[in-house]
Amino acid sequence: MKDPSRSSTSPSIISEDVIINGHSHEDDNPFAEYMWMENEEEFNRQAISLLLKEFLLIIQIEEELWEEEFIERCFQEMLEEEEEHEWFIPARDLPQTMDQIQDQFNDLVISDSSSLEDLVVKSNLNPNAKEFVPGVKYLNI
Repeated sequence: MKDPSRSSTSPSIISEDVIINGHSHEDDNPFAEYMWMENEEEFNRQAISLLLKEFLLIIQIEEELWEEEFIERCFQEMLEEEEEHEWFIPARDLPQTMDQIQDQFNDLVISDSSSLEDLVVKSNLNPNAKEFVPGVKYLNI
């Protein structure tokens, strides 16, 4: 009985397919795999340029994140401030009926006539002054 691993029919080897130490037989230059080093400076420049672009992109993204965080903090502070203070809300704070408006108007009326006379006596206004008309220039002659 024959050992199948020792078959006499071995596959034919084509010389183009044989590679020894990473080189085919047709490769005359044994240093072909190191030929990239010939342009090592250009390779380094390209690598540094790529790294610099990535670094600048990272910085830009980081700045955008900081800006977003700042805006969120400002918005949150604004909401907290709004909750702390009682703000003017027209639907709630403005009077709804004519009676309420009349009551507020009556509260504004000066009740004491003697205080009105005191205002006139203590006034610094010139009773002989010309009437002010907006947009008209007055010349002192």
